Amino acid sequence: MLILGASRGLGAAFSAGVANAGDTLWLVSRSRPALRAEDGIQRHWIEADLSLPQAGDAIAAAFGERLLDVLIYNAGIWETNGFEESYDFRRVSEAETQRIIAVNLTSAITCVQSLVPALLRAAHAKVVLIGSTSGLENVRSREVAYTASKFGLRGLARSLRENLRPHGVAVTCINPGEIANEVPYELGVDGAIAAGNGRRIPVHDLVALVRCVIALSPVACVTQIDVPAITDLTA
Repeated sequence: MLILGASRGLGAAFSAGVANAGDTLWLVSRSRPALRAEDGIQRHWIEADLSLPQAGDAIAAAFGERLLDVLIYNAGIWETNGFEESYDFRRVSEAETQRIIAVNLTSAITCVQSLVPALLRAAHAKVVLIGSTSGLENVRSREVAYTASKFGLRGLARSLRENLRPHGVAVTCINPGEIANEVPYELGVDGAIAAGNGRRIPVHDLVALVRCVIALSPVACVTQIDVPAITDLTA
């Protein structure tokens, strides 16, 4: 299993909760993630900056000739002051817009493309893309580059599925609402709910969904899962 965007938040939760004892995890991030091994899971780090165009090739080279049964693309960034009242589209620089599109969408395309040979070495591999409810219709998100990138990720999932379908590779796009990213996975669901005032989704829910998707038989393909918070009236 390989997780892109694994150093903190939801990515760290995936590292802690998605795999089982005896599994091997490859964690891709700019900063070094926790590589604990007391749970019986082998973790390896691939250092990569997903905003750079050569990231996909570098990750594939580091992964080598191994087979890849699960690929999770979890990287995602947004505008300065995004999701705040102070956000102003007119003040977003071109450089920031380009970086958001590069990390959230372009790198998802190029990294998956580079790792296709590894996916095809496995029997019935799965690809999971982490999108956002901002990329759904009628949600009224104001963050222009972020929203555009998450809409694009849904399109990527659809087209990628058609390319990989003949090889038995399932592609799923999961679109969560606001996540309690700063709450450590080890705090548990109840702690995350309390910290998020009952309005933000615990990372544990996304871990549970990904575990379910990758546990399905090769006959099933979950195309898209939308996961707004129950208090979110726009999604």
